[in-house]
Amino acid sequence: MTAAPTAPQHPAGTTAAPRSTSVRAWTVTGLLVVFMMINFADKSVLGLAADEIRADLGLSATQFGLANSAFFLLFSVAAVVVGMAADRVSPKMLLLVMALLWSVAQVPAAIGGGLAVLVASRVFLGAAEGPAFPVAQQATLSWFPNEKRNLPGALITIGITLGVIISAPSLTWVIQNHGWRSALWVLAAIGVVWALAWAVLGADSPRGRGEGAGAQGYGGGPAVPYRRIFASRTWIGTTLAYFTSYWVVALMLVWLPSYLRNALDYSADTAGIVVVAPWAVGAAVLFGQAWLTGRLMRRGVSSRRARGWVGGGLLAVGAICCLAVPLTDSVVARTVLIACGFGFGGSYATVAATTVAELAPPSRSGGALGLMNALVTVAGLLAPAVVGALVDSQGDAGYEHAVLLSGALIAIGSAVAFALIDPERDRARLHR
Repeated sequence: MTAAPTAPQHPAGTTAAPRSTSVRAWTVTGLLVVFMMINFADKSVLGLAADEIRADLGLSATQFGLANSAFFLLFSVAAVVVGMAADRVSPKMLLLVMALLWSVAQVPAAIGGGLAVLVASRVFLGAAEGPAFPVAQQATLSWFPNEKRNLPGALITIGITLGVIISAPSLTWVIQNHGWRSALWVLAAIGVVWALAWAVLGADSPRGRGEGAGAQGYGGGPAVPYRRIFASRTWIGTTLAYFTSYWVVALMLVWLPSYLRNALDYSADTAGIVVVAPWAVGAAVLFGQAWLTGRLMRRGVSSRRARGWVGGGLLAVGAICCLAVPLTDSVVARTVLIACGFGFGGSYATVAATTVAELAPPSRSGGALGLMNALVTVAGLLAPAVVGALVDSQGDAGYEHAVLLSGALIAIGSAVAFALIDPERDRARLHR
């Protein structure tokens, strides 16, 4: 779920960007919010149709978990390769190609076939979607200076939340009334429509990747090697914290609908509505985090506190809520705790993106964020399979143990964020 080059600030004596540039910046941001909505609708569709797919194809929970894990088989590799390419190739073109490939990837499973076709189509889709968040963040944040990146960065991440909030009830209705394969056709068509809109209205930032680097302290010297960025405590801490958060995101996408239906006894239609609760909480958390971080930084608070401590706090709240789930037998109370636990725990993406964007030079931000995204999304490869095995071996109790495991992981992520992240310190060390 990150790439974002450090956008330049205006040197003294120059004027701010013209209004037309500002309008285009927010147009691009709006389109990329929709881009991320489609991205996560694609990711969530199998989770929404889990019971129907398992019944149709005769799959165990472990097999279904592995089929979803297959989505992330090439996801990480693609994130690294395309993330680094985004430092040199037009993000607009990369995003257009990705959107078209998403639509193509839906077609084989939509036409028919069994488990092999489903797995192959998800592997292909994962490879095409792996770089989506890094490149979308890069394309957006390159239009804005550092002190104004929190809101657009949060909006891109909100696209993830909105994608699930809108797609969950609508795709559930399609699945219940027209079958799960029809939902894949719907997503394929939406991807093509977005690609056409992006081809006409999308644009790369006129700022340029190297422009304004001096304002960020990176100009005039030799390029910083990637290895020095990857060895910094901030990059390592951000990556580890984000990994634990993405574990929660993967669990929400693949197994939360089944948990609501099988362990908490919600009907399919009700589960399709209730499943949006953690994403709604996450949306509120993202906006709150963006406002708080921006306010702190404008007041001169260090980014260690404004980004490192705020992000660690989000994960801590999520961990407490997840670990508290077994303490109550009330379905309502468990639903609320899960919504808050997953909502807070899964809301680290914007913090991660802006933190590494602040750390990395503009010429290295695509690669720095691409590799982070690649390592983080390994959680998506592991979580569905692990939870599937828990459900097969323990029945409904496996869902509860999956929640406890998630709580323990994001508690570790919180501790790491507090202990390691300090972008200002590590940015200065890169050029010593």
